[in-house]
Amino acid sequence: MIEPDHPQLSVTRQCELVGLPRASYYYHPRPETEENLAAMRLIDEQYTRTPFYGARRMAVFLESQGVAADRKRVRRLMIKMGLEAIYPKPRLSLSAPEHRIYPYLLSGVTPRGPNHIWSTDITYIRMRQGFLFLVAILDWYSRCVLSWELSNTMEVSFCVDALRRALGRHGRPEIFNSDQGSQFTSNDFTGALLQEDIRISMDGRGRWADNVFVERLWRTVKYEEVYLKDYESGHQAFQNLSRYLDFYNTERPHQALDYRTPAAVYHGA
Repeated sequence: MIEPDHPQLSVTRQCELVGLPRASYYYHPRPETEENLAAMRLIDEQYTRTPFYGARRMAVFLESQGVAADRKRVRRLMIKMGLEAIYPKPRLSLSAPEHRIYPYLLSGVTPRGPNHIWSTDITYIRMRQGFLFLVAILDWYSRCVLSWELSNTMEVSFCVDALRRALGRHGRPEIFNSDQGSQFTSNDFTGALLQEDIRISMDGRGRWADNVFVERLWRTVKYEEVYLKDYESGHQAFQNLSRYLDFYNTERPHQALDYRTPAAVYHGA
């Protein structure tokens, strides 16, 4: 699909035309050992089932699966994957201390329609050899995925790209909610929101339930797509996730939406 030696179009322009993030095109397997990648697969699956497991419990789980792993090793792998247990705890947040933390604005708030509340999060996407990170922008009222991006790093740029794409295609929400991760507290990300006069809301530290709609999306994506496949490359992951998220938005009925699709609810169909 991408021709690196194309006489007229750069790789960057070709990626833009086909909607493929450059990070996915340039993806190379991470230099983790086979043993660590196997452990990370198990951690990902168990965390999806029990997001309240910290490094100690996760180490016990791995031991029960025949994987030798002490707490320090498990903690390192969970940090690498961007995972932390959901219970409140001191000094373990992945936020950056120099970034401003905004208050949580959604206690007792029910979304009243499309573009009232948007939220975002990042999740770990395993591959046969290595892994990627997926970020999505979700409309709370309709559960519609408004935009998403894949990256082989946790840098803020792919999160900002997803945000700008959602704003460009769908207008602006009144409130935007995220966790306190350094990507979402960064000046680049919050600046893009403030520029549009969007009110910023951030989850309490370790409060998984504050962003429950995105967490439910991740479980659905993993059980219905990611865990059923072994992506061999970033390009294959992008293609498969693109198909699945289109299906999720436009074909998959949601019980919470009276068995309508997110796209139908979002567009008022």
